[in-house]
Amino acid sequence: MSIFRTKSIELLKQEASTHSLHKSLTAVDIILLGIGVIIGTSIFVLTGVAAAKYAGPGLILSFALAGITVAFVCMA
Repeated sequence: MSIFRTKSIELLKQEASTHSLHKSLTAVDIILLGIGVIIGTSIFVLTGVAAAKYAGPGLILSFALAGITVAFVCMA
């Protein structure tokens, strides 16, 4: 098997025309997904700003402790 082997255009067209995916997200799903992305991004940005201005070396320890706690909760 060659790593440079490619599919023919006809085969790609045939595979593209016979897909089984269907749209399942509604407008409310898309809006809530966008809001979640905005909130999730702002959490990380604000944490970095607060850490740069006010936190000391204990911040790394608290992130490690939170990560270990989340790992235990994930495994439960």
